[in-house]
Amino acid sequence: MSKMIMPSQMSKISILLHKKDSEHVIKKLHESGLMEITKVKNEFFEEGKMNPLVEKCAHYELRLARIIDILKGYERKKKLRDLFKQPERKKLKVKKKNFEEKIQDAKKLLEEIEGIVIKNQEKIESIEETKEELKARVAALKYLSLFNIDVSWLGKSRYTIIKFGIADKPLKLENVTIYSKPIGEKKERKYAVLVVAPVYMEKEIAKLRMEEISIEGKGLAKDLLKEAENELKEIEKKRKRIIEEMRKLYEKKKIELFAIKEEIHIEKEEKEIQIYFGESSFTFLIEGYALTENVEKLRKIVEEATNKKCSFHARKVPREREAPIHLKNPKWAKPFETFVELFSLPKYEVNPTLFIGLSFIIFFSFMLGDAGYGLIIFLLSLLAYIKFKGSEFIKQWSFIGIWLGLGNLVTGFLFNGFFGFGDFIPRFIYHDANKTLYHVNIAGVELPIDAIHKPVIILGIALLLGLIHLNMGFILGVIQNIKRKHKKAILIEQFPWFLLQIGGGMLIGSSLLALWSLNGMEKIIAYALTVIGLAILFKEKGALGFFDVTGYVGDWLSYARLLALGLATAGMALAFNIVAELLPNIVPYIGIILVPVILIITHLANLMIQSLGAAIHALRLQYVEFFNRFYEGGGKRYKPFSISRKYTEEI
Repeated sequence: MSKMIMPSQMSKISILLHKKDSEHVIKKLHESGLMEITKVKNEFFEEGKMNPLVEKCAHYELRLARIIDILKGYERKKKLRDLFKQPERKKLKVKKKNFEEKIQDAKKLLEEIEGIVIKNQEKIESIEETKEELKARVAALKYLSLFNIDVSWLGKSRYTIIKFGIADKPLKLENVTIYSKPIGEKKERKYAVLVVAPVYMEKEIAKLRMEEISIEGKGLAKDLLKEAENELKEIEKKRKRIIEEMRKLYEKKKIELFAIKEEIHIEKEEKEIQIYFGESSFTFLIEGYALTENVEKLRKIVEEATNKKCSFHARKVPREREAPIHLKNPKWAKPFETFVELFSLPKYEVNPTLFIGLSFIIFFSFMLGDAGYGLIIFLLSLLAYIKFKGSEFIKQWSFIGIWLGLGNLVTGFLFNGFFGFGDFIPRFIYHDANKTLYHVNIAGVELPIDAIHKPVIILGIALLLGLIHLNMGFILGVIQNIKRKHKKAILIEQFPWFLLQIGGGMLIGSSLLALWSLNGMEKIIAYALTVIGLAILFKEKGALGFFDVTGYVGDWLSYARLLALGLATAGMALAFNIVAELLPNIVPYIGIILVPVILIITHLANLMIQSLGAAIHALRLQYVEFFNRFYEGGGKRYKPFSISRKYTEEI
C-alpha cells in the first residue's frame, strides 16, 4: 500500500557504449521497454545525428499510409447490430527480420497493390467529376424537355436568339416571346424560361433576370435526357464495380498492410531515437530514466548486448527533482488515473488515484442517488464492458460506469430513490404514491431515509463525508511531508487544522448545536486546542490566517451540494412521474399510450443531465476542496522507449 501512495521511485540512467554496439542495444532497449530515453546535454558530446535510414522508413511508411487511407474510405459500413458485437482483433504473426527484410516486404506489397489502388482511385475521381457534370445536364434537360424543342435550336442564329434558363418569376418583355413553366415546390417555386426574340434585341434580353443555362447537343430535349440518364446509370455501375474491387482488395490485404506499416514504424522509431544520444567519434552516450526496481534488469540487458563493453551508471532520483512520473495503482484503480491526469500528474508527491477513485464513486452516487438510474448505468456499462473488451478506452470507462451504477443502487435504496423519490413503483404499481419503496428497521434505524422529508439527516451525512474527505487530504499532506522529511511543514500546514477541528468542533457542538454538553475540564481542553491551533495559524500567516479559517469552513460547507444535487435529481423525476400519472385524465385514450413514452424520454433526459452534473461536481470536490489540502501537480508521465504492437505478434 505504501508503494501505491507515492509515485514509483525513479533512477537516472547513463549508458556509454561503442557505436558498433548501438544498433543491437537500441533494439534490446526497445524490446524491453524499461527505459525512457531523454535528450543528452553534455559539453563533452555532440548532439546525435539523424540516422539516414529514417528517411527511407518514412518514405515507405508514408506510401503504405496513403494506400491504407484510400482503401479505408471504401470499407463496408458497419450495420447497427455489428456495433454490439465484440470487434475482432486479429494479429499477424511475424518472424524476427532485419531492416532490409522489412523494407523488402514493404516494397513487394507496394509493387503488388499500389499501382492498382492509385489507378482505381483516379478512375473513381474521374467518374465522380463526370457524374456531377451528367447530373447537372440531366437537371437542365428535365427543365428544357418541358418545352419539347430541339436542343440545337438554343443560341444565336441569323435572325433569332433562343435562350433557356431559370427565373424566380414569369418574365415579360415587349416584342419578345417568353414561355414559362413552374418548377419546384410551392415554397421554393421557380420557373423554367424559354426566350425567343429577334437578334436585334440581344441587349434587351441580356437584362432579363434569369440564370441562363447552356446545353449542348442535337435532338429533342426528352431524347437527350434519356441518353444522359442511361449514361449516368452506366458510369454509376462502373463506379460500384471499382469500389467493390477496392473493398475486396482491402479485406484481403488489410491485416498485411497494417502489419508491414507497423513493422516499418517500429524500425523508424529505433532509427529516430539516435538524435537523443550524445555522440563522439567512437561512442554514444544514452541518458534517461527507469524504474528503480528495473535497474538491475536493464543493466543485465545492456551488458549482454555489448558483451560488458559499456559503462552503465544508475542513481536514484531525489523526489524533488524533475523526473517522469510512474503511478503504481491496483488494476481496479487504473481507470481513475484519467481523473488525476485531467488535473495534473503528481510531481513526486502523494499519488491520489486510490482516494479519488473511492470518493468519486461515493460523491457521484450521493448526488445522483437513484437506484433506477443506477440500474440503467450498471447494465449499459456491463454490456459495453463485455461487448467491447477490445477497446481499452471503452473498457476503462465502462468499468467506472459499473461502479457508479452499483453505488447508485446502494444510495438509491438507502435514500428512497427509484426513478424519483421512491414514488415510481408505489405510484404506478402500488397505486399509492405515499407508500415508500420498502420499509425495514436495522438496529433502530428506519430505512429508507426519505430525503424529501428528512433533508437535515442527509445534510448531516453529506457534511460528515466532507469532513472525512478534507481530513483525508490533511493526512495525505502529513504522509507527503514525512516522505519529503519536511517535519516543520507538518506543524505549520496540517497540525493546526487538526487542533482547530477537534477544539472548535467540541465548542460548536456544545454551544451552537446543543448536540452534547461539556464539563469544566472538557471545555478547557476544547478552548486550549482552538487557541493553540489559531495561534500557530496566525503566527505563520498573520492576519491572512483568518481567511484560511473562513476558506476552510467554506470548503466544508461546499459538500452540502451532495444533498442539493440529490434533491434536484429526485425532484425532477418526481415531477415527471406526476405528469405521466395525470396524462390519461388530461388526454383520454391517447394519454395511456403516451405515458410510457413520456416516462422513458423524460427519465433518460434527467439521467443524462443529472449524471453530467453529478460527475462535474464530484470532480470539483476533488480538484478544489480535496487537492487544496496537499496537492500541487505538474508532473509528466513516464514514457519508456518501448514497442507498441497493435497488428503484429513477433514469434
